[in-house]
Amino acid sequence: MTSIVHTPLVFSGMQPNGNLHLGNYLGALKNWVKMQRDMNCIYCVVDMHAITTWVDPKELAQNTREVTAAYIAAGVDPTKTILFNQSQVHEHAELAWIFNCVARMGWLNRMTQFKEKAGKNREASSVGLFVYPDLMAADILAYKATHVPVGEDQKQHLELARDIAQKFNNDFGAPDFFPLPEPVITGPATRVMSLRDGTKKMSKSDESDYSRINLTDDADAIVQKIRKARTDPNPLPDSEKGFEGRPEAENLINIYAALADETRERTIARFAGLQFSAFKNELADMAVSKITPITSEMRRLLGDPAEIDRILHVGARKAGALAAPIVAEVKRMAGFVG
Repeated sequence: MTSIVHTPLVFSGMQPNGNLHLGNYLGALKNWVKMQRDMNCIYCVVDMHAITTWVDPKELAQNTREVTAAYIAAGVDPTKTILFNQSQVHEHAELAWIFNCVARMGWLNRMTQFKEKAGKNREASSVGLFVYPDLMAADILAYKATHVPVGEDQKQHLELARDIAQKFNNDFGAPDFFPLPEPVITGPATRVMSLRDGTKKMSKSDESDYSRINLTDDADAIVQKIRKARTDPNPLPDSEKGFEGRPEAENLINIYAALADETRERTIARFAGLQFSAFKNELADMAVSKITPITSEMRRLLGDPAEIDRILHVGARKAGALAAPIVAEVKRMAGFVG
């Protein structure tokens, strides 16, 4: 029996939680833009994931438009790539319920991100937060996506999506129905760290605004944050080994390399022996040149929210047309009538 070869398709998305930052751009958006040149891509604003913890409805709507604007300003082209918000395509929720019944409690109990987010309030957490990975699997597999650009913190969820796909295929006697999606992790700065603590990931939830460069920051703010970024007293090393025990130095080199679209090795060679005061000037210039055009375009787009809504609606129609027959077949296989 010949195995089905699934057509390569990329799926990824971000939660509309507001305050997108440099880590979101270098770790995701920049790579999404590259991938759309060579592959069919679907990029989603995952607003259903956003409500797994409480969010004000008005804030959610505004954040959804802001994230959409960031996608487009960074270079995602909605005329070539499907761009939509998750809640407009009901197949995500339908498939997620079926996957809730395929996934095992033991699998979900092993998800470290739930433990981190729930903390000591596990019993007070929403059920949605617990089954978040099942919805993520549905997001991907509703389109039979084969490749998923993810950060290191999402790899475990993608592994679960593969387990769910495999179990569904086995349970319903269709070994090739769903592909087993592959993670795509690219670039020297896929995990951008805090400017105040090189051991912690750059995060919108960090209390200090100086820990991150927001995509809404102007040039002066970007320069000031880089100048205040934590470093150490030693000059930049001339080899990879020289970054051992120097997480802040390594983070800034990674950021420059990713912004400049060059290898870490080339960046290290370029700035070897330089004092941080001089390197920060170079980094600030690079960051301003790359980020401020995105900021300006985001502001322009957000000036016309109706146009953003139109783009999302068009994308949702395209996404729904792809997901509908796949999920209809899943429901038929599951024994649903009608």
